[in-house]
Amino acid sequence: MRQVVILGSTGSIGVSTLSVLAAHPQDYQVLALTAATQSDKLLQQCLQYQPRFAAMLDSNAAKALAVALKQAGSRTEVLAGIDGLCQLAAHPDADIVMAAIVGSAGLLPTLAAVEQGKTILLANKEALVMSGELFINKVKRHGATLLPIDSEHNAIFQCLPAALQQHTHDQQISEFGISKLLLTGSGGPFLTLPLADFASITPAQAVAHPNWSMGHKISVDSATMMNKGLEFIEARWLFNCQAGDIEVVIHPQSIIHSMVQYTDGSVLAQLGQPDMRTPIAHALAFPKRMASPVSPLSFKQMRDFTFTEPEPERYPNLYLAMQACQHGQGATTALNAANEIAVEAFLQQQIRFTDIAAVNRHSLEQFAGFRVRTLDDILALDQQAREHARLQLRKLR
Repeated sequence: MRQVVILGSTGSIGVSTLSVLAAHPQDYQVLALTAATQSDKLLQQCLQYQPRFAAMLDSNAAKALAVALKQAGSRTEVLAGIDGLCQLAAHPDADIVMAAIVGSAGLLPTLAAVEQGKTILLANKEALVMSGELFINKVKRHGATLLPIDSEHNAIFQCLPAALQQHTHDQQISEFGISKLLLTGSGGPFLTLPLADFASITPAQAVAHPNWSMGHKISVDSATMMNKGLEFIEARWLFNCQAGDIEVVIHPQSIIHSMVQYTDGSVLAQLGQPDMRTPIAHALAFPKRMASPVSPLSFKQMRDFTFTEPEPERYPNLYLAMQACQHGQGATTALNAANEIAVEAFLQQQIRFTDIAAVNRHSLEQFAGFRVRTLDDILALDQQAREHARLQLRKLR
């Protein structure tokens, strides 16, 4: 049985992963579950799946979890803080690490797994947005296996030639006859909303995604299409290509998850229900296939497919991310940090929806030329960009 660690088990990806694992109890065992602050939810998961270990980023939440587990008669050992998460990600018995912590908090535990040569199912796009070159170099140096979980990147991976799937980090896609990677996006809940109404968008409206069930932060990023911008940056590193090799296409139905265009005129697409359990099952079983709890597509009932180009006026955050990708690592690190601060402020109803792009634009202008070479450089710039974003927020209030 393969031992699995889930970083971020209480989030939507973590819950979906547990659903897939539960369908294959003979093949997988949960070694460890981790969360940030949701001790009650993690408690229920621990009682159901009986992992050997659990960890919480918040030390008080970890203490509460440890007490509750002991009272329930559980033998699950509880660790605390970022060191606890890193320790479990790098545990000698771990075969697979699902990296599903949202935001920059997932970087260090995911790197800890990389440095131990684990098989990593990467759902934390910020790890590559913040530290793409450093991260990929560590993957190659330590012999880790990196499999993409984001539906778009998993779709691209599935459409690659088998020989390239084994060497995505050190081969040029052009050598395999690939001319373009096509990232699809739904356009979110405001695809047809008049631009004049954007300033009055509420957090409740922004998190109501038409197709996907996701956490609040990712849902807001989908509404602004910053999520697609971060995926654009992630694709640049995952598939060893340049910004000019990637194109973003609006596909509201969310059935085609992404495509690969070849020089002979062929376009290969991966289709499926908008359900994250499909890419999770693919990555868990790779290079084999296994059943998932997702119902297959019914082509007899399929709606029409439509495609459009994303409007810069409607999705300025997408184009800011694409610009940052052109500038380099410092720019993408700073933009990601600023966006996390801005989105949280919007969710707390401290700024308007349109202010998210204003904060991000100012941060990109401030840090576009910054160069980072080490992990310490990246973490320092991340904090500097957050402080700069908070300063901009105070000016907007």
